[in-house]
Amino acid sequence: MTPPQYYSLLDGLQIAYRQLPGWQPGIVFLPGLRSNMDGTKANFLHAYCRRSGRAYLRFDYSGHGLSGGKYSETTILDWYRETVLLIRAVATGPQLLVGSSMGAWIGVLLAERFPELVSGFVGIASAPDFTVSMESELTKAQRADLVSNGHVDIPSDYDDEPTRFSSRFFVDGRGLQVTDKNIVTRFPVRLLHGTSDEVVDYRLALKLLHCLDGDDVRLTLVRGACHRMSDEAGLDMLRAAIDSM
Repeated sequence: MTPPQYYSLLDGLQIAYRQLPGWQPGIVFLPGLRSNMDGTKANFLHAYCRRSGRAYLRFDYSGHGLSGGKYSETTILDWYRETVLLIRAVATGPQLLVGSSMGAWIGVLLAERFPELVSGFVGIASAPDFTVSMESELTKAQRADLVSNGHVDIPSDYDDEPTRFSSRFFVDGRGLQVTDKNIVTRFPVRLLHGTSDEVVDYRLALKLLHCLDGDDVRLTLVRGACHRMSDEAGLDMLRAAIDSM
């Protein structure tokens, strides 16, 4: 595994990343919420790029993994901005973005706002605008906590401890919605989603499909696949999606 490097933001916060040199366009992996650059899909892409000689960039958002910052004090807006800064600083030319869950939302934001940075996009169990649906599902007690405390603790499907979300987390999410837009994509797009996704309903992938306006946009629904899509079959589909572009 390549050792981490660090990119310093203007406020001194350190963003950890790993990078492989290679031919372009390189691949950039955008992890999901509470995930990091050393997960199964990220490591799979590292091996894929190392074998093929392709450039590869992966990193941890602030408040995640090896990067600085506190998770409960950061939001989707921070992570989106960090992604733009890092790609501009250390990548060469437009990149093929692979976004997992929330990372796919960030990928769509780049496709909309900085298309010159994108040569292709793969969304895995894409979760655009998930903060908006999450906010709408808060109970009356949770809403009261959000108002009085400035944060709310929500049980996690993956951790024993609940996850803390700040009020700014939801406010920033509302300002970055994409599924109500028409986003022109002049590059290939591949969306992969499991019909048994227990976190993000696969019908959201259908909605995203209709938002992305391009000549080469494809959605593959996988019967029975769950949210992670990191088993052997899911990784094979990821490799095939990249190869198709």
